Amino acid sequence: MIATSDAQPLGLWLGEGDPPERFPELRALAFSLSSRGDRVPGRLLLPAEGDGPFPVVMLQHGLGGSCRAGYLEATGGPWARRGVAVASIDFPLHGARADSKLSQRLLLATRGREHGGAPGELVRDLFRQAVVDLARTADALERMPRIDARRLAYAGFSMGSVIGVVFCAHDPRPRAVALAIGGAGLGPPGMDAPDFIARIAPRPLLMLNTDRDEIFPRERVQALFDAAGEPKELRWYEGAHADVPGRALKDMWSFLSARLGV
Repeated sequence: MIATSDAQPLGLWLGEGDPPERFPELRALAFSLSSRGDRVPGRLLLPAEGDGPFPVVMLQHGLGGSCRAGYLEATGGPWARRGVAVASIDFPLHGARADSKLSQRLLLATRGREHGGAPGELVRDLFRQAVVDLARTADALERMPRIDARRLAYAGFSMGSVIGVVFCAHDPRPRAVALAIGGAGLGPPGMDAPDFIARIAPRPLLMLNTDRDEIFPRERVQALFDAAGEPKELRWYEGAHADVPGRALKDMWSFLSARLGV
């Protein structure tokens, strides 16, 4: 069992943030919170108008990304335009939490290369910390103004989808889960997504994958999908790991918005 709680005070801080350059009309908040002794920075995008309360999607980046990754802005910006709040955090060793030496070891470890020490332990520690970070973020969303945290969904890309499976398996609050370019084999032993994905049911699950993904080939995608419970759906698109097409993002939005009542 993975611990998802932290007895320490949440220490939530909220401040003015800067909206994405492509969506300057959106409102943005910067936030940070405490999680197992770490400070976790994040960004919240809000629709340009209205007091809400807005349903919210927790949208998470992949390996090497951050809460300000361009693909998160390109995904979450249009969603905020359509009436939802979009919250993202930096995972451990990413974004404002990056460490030049450990972040590089993490990149090598997740690619299956040996690089001094025990990279498997580094990945395991990241997963454990990230799952608690996400649970604490869900706690924080319940305290934020203009947010309807009862209408919460989760969406993740690559590593964000794999870690998201573990989080959503342990936390009942996300009412729908969308996983883009994820699959089996990225998590450490005993913490990989297929070990947990069945616990998401009966909440609806959508997987979106590309047919030439060099990180998650078809057999690893199928292994994760086969382990999931119903209701579930797997959609395929042309492209490599970094080639998620606009049609996939539209399909993700249609799936999530229907479950959030937007």
